[in-house]
Amino acid sequence: MKRMSGRNKLSTWSMGLLCVLALVGVAVAVQISGAIYTSMADGGTVNGNVYENKEDVYLNGGPQNLNAAGLPNGTYYFQVTDPSGATLLSTDNAECRQVQVIGGVISGATGPCPHADGDFNPANGSTPVQLIPFNDTPNAGGEYKVWLIAQTGDTSIDGTDPTVLHFVNSDTKTDNFKIRNDSQTPPVVIFGEKFYDTNTNGVHDGSEPVIAGWRIEKQPPSEADVTYTGTNGQYSFIVDPNSGLYTISEVPPVPGWYPTGQWLNTTATSGEVTVESSDVHGPDFGNVCLGPGGGLTLGFWSNKNGQRLFGGDDLALMVSLNLRNGAGAHFNPASYSQFRSWILSATATNMSYMLSAQLAAMELNVFNGKVDGGSLIYAPGTTSANGAGFATVSAVMAEANTELGLHGLVLDGSPYRSYQEALKNALDKANNNKTFVQSGPCAFDSPY
Repeated sequence: MKRMSGRNKLSTWSMGLLCVLALVGVAVAVQISGAIYTSMADGGTVNGNVYENKEDVYLNGGPQNLNAAGLPNGTYYFQVTDPSGATLLSTDNAECRQVQVIGGVISGATGPCPHADGDFNPANGSTPVQLIPFNDTPNAGGEYKVWLIAQTGDTSIDGTDPTVLHFVNSDTKTDNFKIRNDSQTPPVVIFGEKFYDTNTNGVHDGSEPVIAGWRIEKQPPSEADVTYTGTNGQYSFIVDPNSGLYTISEVPPVPGWYPTGQWLNTTATSGEVTVESSDVHGPDFGNVCLGPGGGLTLGFWSNKNGQRLFGGDDLALMVSLNLRNGAGAHFNPASYSQFRSWILSATATNMSYMLSAQLAAMELNVFNGKVDGGSLIYAPGTTSANGAGFATVSAVMAEANTELGLHGLVLDGSPYRSYQEALKNALDKANNNKTFVQSGPCAFDSPY
């Protein structure tokens, strides 16, 4: 096995230099678009990216759906390493490890000594390329990393060892895969997937995207085994047969990600599996991230910008609601001036008053086209929320209006206070444009 050239790794110092160069206007390398993944010869993927034999593994790549970016067209090198990228496992010369990208997808091998092609896939125009020959990985979990490396001015074959490539990370795409170890008692695989649960129903529906680069942990051992989901969103762990109970957990990359479902009788972020003699499907993890959705605050609707949007139809809307004042009486404004004074004076001494103010702001947001009433927001503690704590804006507004019609004076000690506070918090955070379910995964760095 050969240690990889240090040139494919960016040090902390060089990353800092890139940031400085960007700040002073010097051009810095941009990561190439698209994605790669491994497949069988016919282009079909396997559970957890786990293959029976080395010869089964083919390099594939490009957009996996019509909305995704493809790879830049051109000629590329490829190589197989251990999962850290430090040890080169490919054994043939780099000039033999070349592929062509046409139309954004890998379209077969090229070069003077090309690898074998798989079957043409008419669905996306790709032709996968076989990865062998490569050495066994030193990784105890049977894990490998495949690299696709653009042929740019920064890419070259080593002058001493023709199997070694020199390159920069911005010219690459990678994906991990695993191969079962050969033994008299073959190991089994725990596998599952990570997906973006756009509708927050806890189920991976067909149109929802998978998430690559998500950290998944397995225990035992006490120092958990760690892997990251591949381009197809799948993770896998190779374990001994009949080895008993394991806990599989997801680890979000940064705050702001929320789990959306439960797996069997466990929590939304982990699940237990019992390993016997065959592969076992572990937990599939759904998440969403939160962010803006057009919300405008109480302050907006009480200033000149809000006043410009506030007309007679807005006033009629306010009158139609079950709004309350500090004393718990119904509030039906006769003018914008009355509305402005009321919303600016809102406090939570009477929780119905503050809930009314937040409801009024959100009703105006939706009525004026700033917020889509069908948008999902994080609304734990409301009755309209699903099991993961998400509800549509319209449902929370309707629920709040109904509650205000029933209970207009809710002071400390009231049995309705915590419920009204949950409604108020849901509307308040959405009015502050923080808790809308985003349409797709938020960006994050991986591994982490």
